[in-house]
Amino acid sequence: MGVATALSVPVPASDPASDRTAGPGRAHWLRVARDTADDLATDAVARDQAGKAPVDEVSRLREAGLLRLLVPAELGGGGGDWPTAYAVVREIAAADGAIGQLLGCHYFLSSGARFLTVPALAARIERKSAAADWCWGGGVADQELPLTLARSARGHVLDGRQSFTTGALVADRLLVRAQRADTGEPFAVVVDTADPRVRVDDDAGTFGQRLAAGGSVEFDAVPVVADDVLGSLSADEGVLSPRTALTSPLGRLLSVQLLLGIAEGVLAEAREYSRAGRSAWRADSSQDPELLSAYGELTILARSASALNEQALEAVHGALARGEDVTYDEYAQTSALVAMAESAASRAAHESTTRALDVIGVRSASSRLGFDRFWRNARTHALHQPVAHRLREVGDYFLNDAHPPFVLPF
Repeated sequence: MGVATALSVPVPASDPASDRTAGPGRAHWLRVARDTADDLATDAVARDQAGKAPVDEVSRLREAGLLRLLVPAELGGGGGDWPTAYAVVREIAAADGAIGQLLGCHYFLSSGARFLTVPALAARIERKSAAADWCWGGGVADQELPLTLARSARGHVLDGRQSFTTGALVADRLLVRAQRADTGEPFAVVVDTADPRVRVDDDAGTFGQRLAAGGSVEFDAVPVVADDVLGSLSADEGVLSPRTALTSPLGRLLSVQLLLGIAEGVLAEAREYSRAGRSAWRADSSQDPELLSAYGELTILARSASALNEQALEAVHGALARGEDVTYDEYAQTSALVAMAESAASRAAHESTTRALDVIGVRSASSRLGFDRFWRNARTHALHQPVAHRLREVGDYFLNDAHPPFVLPF
């Protein structure tokens, strides 16, 4: 086996999960994303420094129709496909990394039912989500102290506490990971945040990604009906179908878009600053060899990561096109490509957000300019998604043909 390459499956024109031909199309959504990103960029520094719950920002996303983008058109949504959703998250993240994370998490969790339950129930959930324009938050990644799902006379009850829950402060629905009290098997569970037994605390206090609406959520014997228990999240290949396993690379590719967006965002702002002649370098520094080398290296890092992202995107979309016919080996190949893209994007974001401060010089320390927000956002995200894990996955796949583990990003 050599280094993983994209699956030799033609990338369809639309998301294979459903027919979205009635939707407004990719060009429309990219235009909407650019307009929304430009709007967010105008007050990004002030909003980051205020650190308030992003109620207004979610309203901007809702008014632009971006919360409904991935819902099939026949269910009342925007009819967008995954490549379009990835591009939208990347565009938004370039303007505001925290809102990019919030939107990416929303796309991943709001579409979870497609992979975790029967089509009829998934369609009902997505139809309701589109009709009410729900914003989704939560998290189904493995935790040290899982929530508990216990049987009750009327179904189940959910108990426990989940920390660092993206979107918790603004979400209409949460999708969370809960462990069955009797068997220990993990399941994905939908929760209505309006339930009085759901308590959300604004206690994240992170130095970056301040506007991702993170917080902890306490669940106190929250009733859960059968339709709100979507399906198993077991990593056992005897339980986990290859198609469901694709939710791992599918979601982690959203992390790639976030990192690429942050890298591209900080480079764009630094370039404008340098073009205005206000960089740390000597007067008329636009031809300074050191400055040109710095921008050249960072541009190559970002473009290289972007190229790997395209390969990973093609692999994910091709695997989705296979539907129920996708195999574990195809899942492994796709997951390895996404891990490569994650590693490259993480390095590009780290180098760009760090060295952009050096390029700008001492003025980058000014809180008024807000250049530090890019570094803080990238660094905070990296703490939740350590690149070392992805490097080990790639190495193990290359050397030992090992299937990458089923790891969910949110």
